[in-house]
Amino acid sequence: MKSLDEILGERRSIRSYDPQKGVDSKVIEQLIAAAIEAPSWKNKQTSRYHVVTSPEVKAKLIACLGERNQGNVANAPALVVTTFVKNIVGFDNDGITPTNELGNGWGMYDLGLSNMVFMLKATELGLDTLVMGIRDAEAIRSVLTLPDNEVVVAVLGLGYRLDSPERPPRKSIADIATCY
Repeated sequence: MKSLDEILGERRSIRSYDPQKGVDSKVIEQLIAAAIEAPSWKNKQTSRYHVVTSPEVKAKLIACLGERNQGNVANAPALVVTTFVKNIVGFDNDGITPTNELGNGWGMYDLGLSNMVFMLKATELGLDTLVMGIRDAEAIRSVLTLPDNEVVVAVLGLGYRLDSPERPPRKSIADIATCY
């Protein structure tokens, strides 16, 4: 079994997928099951995953992405639209009054945690991902008929890489941490 450090070292943002290798639905279920384990505000679990494997729907979804990302995931066997249910985490029980200045930012935070677990599990299972934020949220909402109470955040490309890009450099601890 791989260590977390090994998985972190292997994970890359992949922009070239093998069109001959599909992703089994049972594997996708494993990824979502792992994402469910991520922590969330008061355990509300508002993250949502909309998995697209149908070639017809995938083509419509790809058209909702920025031009560069369209090419990056043209051969990805699956796209996963990640959303969160708004006005729950970061809000009082009334769904109107934010608990602090971040409001729905907490839903975004929780979804980020879930997405990272999803991506790390994908790496553990030999799959690769690409997180894309340059997208037309309203067009995605229309293509997938998403409910109005969900905020579209990212689209994840999912599949098996064709190449192995170099690992980009990371900042040092001194660059990002302040100790008091």
